[in-house]
Amino acid sequence: MSFKARLASTYLISGGVISHPTDTIQGLACLPHFERAMHRILQLKHRHVNKGLILLANDVRHFVDYVDDASQLEKIKVGNVPTTYLLKANRHTSKLLTGGFDTIALRLTSHVLISKLCQASNSALVSTSANTSGKSCATDVLELNVFFKQELDFIIAPQNYNNPASQIINLQTGERLR
Repeated sequence: MSFKARLASTYLISGGVISHPTDTIQGLACLPHFERAMHRILQLKHRHVNKGLILLANDVRHFVDYVDDASQLEKIKVGNVPTTYLLKANRHTSKLLTGGFDTIALRLTSHVLISKLCQASNSALVSTSANTSGKSCATDVLELNVFFKQELDFIIAPQNYNNPASQIINLQTGERLR
């Protein structure tokens, strides 16, 4: 594992908030069992709590503790197009993740860096775009520092900032939302 990935993992495991490239855009991340870190992300983004956040992982086993019916996770696959799936959340899942909805957003990816971060932390990552509400996503470290006033614990420089957003599919209804 690279030095940057190890250092990012250390910050995540200690409850920090990082920025890193994802399979779609530059993202902000923390671990889902750190409520304080999720609050920090929402505050940094000026994002309302009712919008919820995504869980991003390299293995569906990282989603088991957040869904009502773990057998539904078999339907989630990594494809050519990044896809975020909505599944019914279990009653223990943080409202910061669900936004107060009864579903949770999950995206499985084979992105190398995300795989390393998930393996090192043995967890899914809370994920959201690296921008403040209503702005375009940050495309370099300077923008990240300006947007978030140098309050991120660690930054891995943007690489994938022109990719389209993931499609969103409700696995319960089959409806494609984006």
